[in-house]
Amino acid sequence: MKPIDLVIIFGYLIGITLFGVWFSGKQDTTRDYFLGDRTVPWWAIAASIVATETSTITFISVPGIAFARNGNFQFLQLVFGYLLGRIVISLLFIPSYFRGELMTVYQLLERRFGNRIKMLAASLFVVMRNIADGIRLLLTAFVLAAVYTAFQPQANAETIVIGSVILLGVVMIIFTYFGGMEAVIWVEVVQLGIYLAGAAMAALVLIMAIKGGWGQAISLGEQYHKFSIVDFGVRPTTYAFTAPFTSRALRFTLPIDFTKTYTLWAGLLGGCFLTMSTHGTDQYLVQRYLCTDKPKRAAAALLTSGAVVFAQFVGFLFIGVLLFAFYAPHTDPAYGSLANGAATLPLGGVFQTVGGDRVFPDFITKFMPSGLSGLVVAAIFAAALSSSLNSIAATAVNDLYKPFRPHRDDRHYLRVSHWLTLLWGVIQIGVALIAMRQNRSALDQALSVASLINGPVLGVFLVGTFLRRVSETPALIGMLTSMVLMLYIRFWTPIAWTWYVLLGSLITFVVAWVAALAFAPAPADRRDELSPTA
Repeated sequence: MKPIDLVIIFGYLIGITLFGVWFSGKQDTTRDYFLGDRTVPWWAIAASIVATETSTITFISVPGIAFARNGNFQFLQLVFGYLLGRIVISLLFIPSYFRGELMTVYQLLERRFGNRIKMLAASLFVVMRNIADGIRLLLTAFVLAAVYTAFQPQANAETIVIGSVILLGVVMIIFTYFGGMEAVIWVEVVQLGIYLAGAAMAALVLIMAIKGGWGQAISLGEQYHKFSIVDFGVRPTTYAFTAPFTSRALRFTLPIDFTKTYTLWAGLLGGCFLTMSTHGTDQYLVQRYLCTDKPKRAAAALLTSGAVVFAQFVGFLFIGVLLFAFYAPHTDPAYGSLANGAATLPLGGVFQTVGGDRVFPDFITKFMPSGLSGLVVAAIFAAALSSSLNSIAATAVNDLYKPFRPHRDDRHYLRVSHWLTLLWGVIQIGVALIAMRQNRSALDQALSVASLINGPVLGVFLVGTFLRRVSETPALIGMLTSMVLMLYIRFWTPIAWTWYVLLGSLITFVVAWVAALAFAPAPADRRDELSPTA
């Protein structure tokens, strides 16, 4: 990289910061700050959804999945579930979002069940989103650190990553603090075009740099089974479930492998439920639908985004294959002894084990032409800086703060929203610094955290939709039981995270249904609040 790349990168960071400050003049009410006064066009919301879903984690981690030893295209099985989940959301949830004036999706739970359920779901969202986006911030810091070390090879890598986390976090806070949700959406529209162009140019540079070009990359990918898409997961698998704080283990065998992350059934079922939770009951994405004025436009935005997202995931996996052909890690004598999912790069003339998340940033900063590499890095930064801080602030103010400070004027709530935006930004910086010590793929970390917590929340939405007589107390029992059991599943079982949302929502649903037998039914005027046909 050359100085022109730094000019592009920091020019972009300064530009979007000023863009957010410029939008501050339009944020006179909490409705403006959180919903853009419901005047954002559906196509901009579709682009925003795509830009949000294909974030820094996608940009960096997905190519690493195909690059790694025994990596392949089986990640797409999860994307098939993403598409199915969008259809379900459009039919089941979106109609209810436009009945009345909602600021957050959790206000629907208050109408259906009561304040306790709403506050629990909102609290889970705040916790999960701060963790997941802290990890996203860390990934972006890896890229900025790679840029800096390209100019200063002797610099301490850990120190540079820490400094990058803080710098990017501060930019993210300033932009969101002033700009509000409308600024976030419009920057994401620009961001989408930038990183699509950047990814396409990176792929073109890779093809030209590979001896034998595209044909050689495809041939090598076929040789190492990179294009395998479907794994039915139908194989006898022995499971050992250990009770917490004991040495006893229950062992049994099932014909389906629930321990592998990417299989057809985990993708279709797990991916569908994961999308139903993230895109249907998570304020981060539902808030975007609320920025338009009609359910049909929200559904059009969601379904259109699905087609684009699928094409993007395919493209990023192909970039992983191109990286594999370019770096040729299979030529390392120790390659065959690496664990599945491990990655190596020829650094300093010697192959060294690295996380798959480091591969694409290494290529961008070392081998992309000047100017173009700066553009791609700027796109990666934009993906991280389209933050969740506004969504978290909306939830914290409307669902967690207002019940304790009711009847204040709107200007007071707007001021609190700004302060909470600052607070959550600092917390996400802290999460990123803690996540530095972890060795797992950032994509796995972020998605597993989301899957663990979103299951109980999706479950209670499904209870409210299909179990019309269930009241608040049994629904709350279902959620709490699900949270406890999901912690057990996460820490004491080998079950893959792709099943977490399905299991969490199923546990909530069944326990609430059984517990309802011991409690009075829900009032008749609350039963249809989550019905798509009410």
